[in-house]
Amino acid sequence: MNRVLIANRGEIACRIVRACHEEGLEAIAVFSEADRHSPHVHAADRAVLIGPAPARESYLHVERLLDAARRTGADAIHPGYGFLAERAHFADAVEAAGLVFVGPPPAAIRAMGEKTEARRRMEAAGVPVVPGTTSPVDSAEAGLAIARRIGYPIFVKAVAGGGGKGMRQVRSPEELAPAFRAAVSEAEAAFGDGSVYIETLIERPRHVEIQIMGDSHGRVVHVGERECSVQRRHQKLIEEAPSPGVNAELRARMGEAAVRAAAAVGYRSAGTVEFLLDPAGNFYFLEMNTRIQVEHPVTEMIYGVDLVREQLRIAAGQATRIRAGLAPRGHAIECRITSEDPHGDFLPATGRIAFLRIPSGPGVRWDGGVEVGNEVGVFYDPLLAKLIVWGESRAVAIRRMRRALDELLILGVPTSQGFHRRVMDDPAFARGDYDIDYLEGVGRQLLSAEPDRAMLEHVALAAALAEHEARNAAAPVTPAATDDSTWLRVARQRALR
Repeated sequence: MNRVLIANRGEIACRIVRACHEEGLEAIAVFSEADRHSPHVHAADRAVLIGPAPARESYLHVERLLDAARRTGADAIHPGYGFLAERAHFADAVEAAGLVFVGPPPAAIRAMGEKTEARRRMEAAGVPVVPGTTSPVDSAEAGLAIARRIGYPIFVKAVAGGGGKGMRQVRSPEELAPAFRAAVSEAEAAFGDGSVYIETLIERPRHVEIQIMGDSHGRVVHVGERECSVQRRHQKLIEEAPSPGVNAELRARMGEAAVRAAAAVGYRSAGTVEFLLDPAGNFYFLEMNTRIQVEHPVTEMIYGVDLVREQLRIAAGQATRIRAGLAPRGHAIECRITSEDPHGDFLPATGRIAFLRIPSGPGVRWDGGVEVGNEVGVFYDPLLAKLIVWGESRAVAIRRMRRALDELLILGVPTSQGFHRRVMDDPAFARGDYDIDYLEGVGRQLLSAEPDRAMLEHVALAAALAEHEARNAAAPVTPAATDDSTWLRVARQRALR
């Protein structure tokens, strides 16, 4: 394996380019017309245009990706996350083209992608599963009978689901029929499959996931857990490792269960087994993500591993270098910096990156996918970058993240940065006292902190910068060490209020 085509964009494409170069491999980028000037295009050894901005005509177009691989002489394809990463038909097509798929076998993707099949396999492997059905439920009437048996509250969930789509909570018999219809309709629209199943709704759990790595030599190891409970609409916002709700004994039990889960489907490459952890310390299989995760850096920071390089080595037929029984060192936190308005229900925002100051210093990592001048449009996920910090303790990591967020300055598009800064000041978060309902409780109060004033200041700062650039059009805005203009002072003091 010498040349890897990266079938993705943004920060994960940049991340894979770096891993390829450190493994001595050539990295081939692909890009849509909207991404012509994106950082991953410049970072790769070669880049290929694959179509217009809409993902279905570019990053989701299998034949165009395979043609790009053929034209550049690539011998492997890394899918990253999202897009086609968990699509078994894409892995099949890659292998049929005589290329290496940097990920799990297609059979493992299929087994874990179909939720009821995954539940059946996990039960057979002795992995704790949330009580519910292991086959699709064909009507609301059938759902009522199941709910009477397992009790309310319940979840109606899409069989082919993911990302929180095709899911509805039901707390009484009267709610079931409309919730069932809504889940089926949303699942059909999102996945082309309206099948749903039913499971018990676990109240106020933590969302804890276990990182696993398997190789083609039959070895599967786990690399500890990540806490992912700060979410909105089942999409993660902040992750940390280790979890403040998991001790060494529980970590070992969850890790063993995750290894059994992966071994049950002949897993290879990086993957994540996700669990719900209830207040009593019981954990239940939720799903398996058959790819590298957005939040993988926090695991890398506390265990001293490079998960993407391990993916590349395993795809080349080598054994994983990760040892079983690694102990976490210190604490890491990741904030997803997205082009969303936290005060507007996290609706995606668009604009042009007019100014970007990236935080630095000991224990600070920036996995970014944008630079000054890039347009943030409507076609793709709003993730701009990930800000990750490490500290010798959780308290130190929180203080370091607070400092890094204070240093970060992005102008030109609204971001989630201010929300993250408020979370770092929240006493409940500092205590580790939170679950997946955090944003509906304490987190909701954080979102109500003077949104209109904050937005007005952001707009004013962006306007001031635009005027500054217009007057100095000969060069990009790169303030010197002595530049202490009014707009920069205001930005430093107010951008995160």
